Amino acid sequence: MNPTNVRALVVEDERAWQQILAEILTDAGLTVDVAEDLEIGLAKLRATPHRLAVVDLSLGGSDYRNQDGLRVLEAIRRHDPGCVAILLTGFATVDLAVSALTEHGAYTVLRKEAFRRAEFRELVNRALAEAQSLAAVQSVHDDSPDGSWAGQAPAAEEAPEELALVVEDDAGWRSILSELLVEAGYRPHLCSSFGEARGYLRREKYMVAVVDLSLTGLVAPDATLDGYQLLASTQALGIPTVVVSGIASAQDIERAYTERGIFACLEKQTFERRAFLRTVGEARAAASAIVFVFNRVSEETRLMSSG
Repeated sequence: MNPTNVRALVVEDERAWQQILAEILTDAGLTVDVAEDLEIGLAKLRATPHRLAVVDLSLGGSDYRNQDGLRVLEAIRRHDPGCVAILLTGFATVDLAVSALTEHGAYTVLRKEAFRRAEFRELVNRALAEAQSLAAVQSVHDDSPDGSWAGQAPAAEEAPEELALVVEDDAGWRSILSELLVEAGYRPHLCSSFGEARGYLRREKYMVAVVDLSLTGLVAPDATLDGYQLLASTQALGIPTVVVSGIASAQDIERAYTERGIFACLEKQTFERRAFLRTVGEARAAASAIVFVFNRVSEETRLMSSG
C-alpha cells in the first residue's frame, strides 16, 4: 500500500526511540531517514522530500528546556509542505501542544509516556492518508490536525459529577480538550465519531458538549460535517454545546448558531486556553439554569396533578 520509495524522517536524539519509531515506520513500508539533532534533521529535509516526519520536541540531550523540535516543524512547513509532521514529546503542556498544532503546523502531538505501538501504527496510516489528501488539493496548511496526543487525562480519584461530552476525531485535540475540561471541574467522556457520540448521549446526561463540526480528519474542501448533524441531538436534549472547529466556513458556523442553537464556537487556529475555560464555565451556568427550570416545571406539574 505504501511503496518503499516513500520516505519518512525521524528526528530524535534518544537511540531507543529512534529504533522503535524506525521499526514501526519501516513495517509500514516507508524508507526511514534518522536524524539525532536539529542540524542533521534540517540537512535531511533539504536533501530529499518526505511524506511523514516524527519529531521529538527536545533535541538537546539532558536539556529538557530545549525545543529544537519546533524549529524542525517550521522547516518542514517552509521546505517540505507535503510532509505531515508528528511532534513526539515527554514534556508537552496543553499550551505547547495547542501551539504546535495551530502555529507550527504539526499534524498531532504524541506524549511519550502514553505511547502505544498499535495506536501509533494506526496514526501513521491516517497521517499517510492525510499526506495524500494534502498532495491532491496542493495545500500547504495543516490547520486541521488529525492525529493523537495519546490517551485521555487520567481520572481523579474523586471524579466530579458533572459530565462533559467531547466529540473530536483528532486524538490530540481530544486530549487537550479533556485536560482542560478536567481543570474546569468536568468529567469528560471522549469519542471520535457520530455513532459513538450518539451512544453516549443515549446512556448519560451531560452538562456540556464540545463538538468538532468536521469528523472526517481531512482538509479537503468537500469534507463532510458529521459533527453538525450531531448538534441536532444535543439541541434536542438541551445540552449547551461548544463547537471547536478548524475547517468550518463562516456559513457553517452561522448555520450552527441559527439552526442548532450552539452555545459558542471557537476556532482551532486561534484557540486560547483561557477563552475555552471561560466559555465552558459560562456553559455550566447555562446548563444549571436549564436544570433549575426543568426541575421547577416538573415539581409544579407534580403538585398540580396531585391536587
